[in-house]
Amino acid sequence: MSKLSEYVEVIPGYPFRERILESPDGDARVLQMKDVDPSSGVAWGGLLKTNLKGRRKPDWLRADDVVFLLRGNRNFALILKDVPGPTVISPHFFHLRVGKQVPLLPDFLAWQINQEHAQRYLEMSAEGTVQRSIRRGVLEGMPFVLPPIQEQELIVRLAQAAKSEADTYRNLIANREQMLRAVASKILGQDNSTRR
Repeated sequence: MSKLSEYVEVIPGYPFRERILESPDGDARVLQMKDVDPSSGVAWGGLLKTNLKGRRKPDWLRADDVVFLLRGNRNFALILKDVPGPTVISPHFFHLRVGKQVPLLPDFLAWQINQEHAQRYLEMSAEGTVQRSIRRGVLEGMPFVLPPIQEQELIVRLAQAAKSEADTYRNLIANREQMLRAVASKILGQDNSTRR
C-alpha cells in the first residue's frame, strides 16, 4: 500500500488574510464550506465573488480536480466535473490534483477518500476539539491503493450507478411526502372549515 502523496498533489486553499469580502465585479469566485454537500455536490450559483488581493498566484480549480473538506465533522472529497469561471477554494479545503502520467482517475480518488477505511484513518488523525481539522501531512500520508485503470473504471461506474439509484429514491420519497402534505392539507382543511 502506498501513500496518497505518491500520486496526488495536495494544494492548500487560497490564503485569505481576513474575512472574504463580496464584490459583485470581483475577479474570482470562492468555494466555501457552505457551498458543498457530499450528496448534491457544489452549489455553483451561490458562490461569492471577490477580488483576490494576496501575493500568491491562485491555483484555479479545473474540471476533474478533487476538493477535500479539511474542517468540520465530515471530511469528504468531491470531484468537480465542471468549473464555471475562475474559482479558488477557501482555506477550509485542500485542492487535490492527480500527478501527470499517474494512472489514477480523479473520480476514483474521490471515491476512495470517502470510503470507510480512509474515513477511519482521517477520523483517528483529526486534530482539535471544537473544530476538527486534518493537517496537510496527514492527508498526504493517507494509505492509498492504486488498482489497474480498468478496475478503477468499473468501481467508478458502480459508484455512479449507486448514486443515481439513491438520487431516484430520494426524489420518489420527496414526491410522496409532497403528495401526503397536499392530501393532509385538503382533508384537514375541509375538516376545519366544516367545524366553523
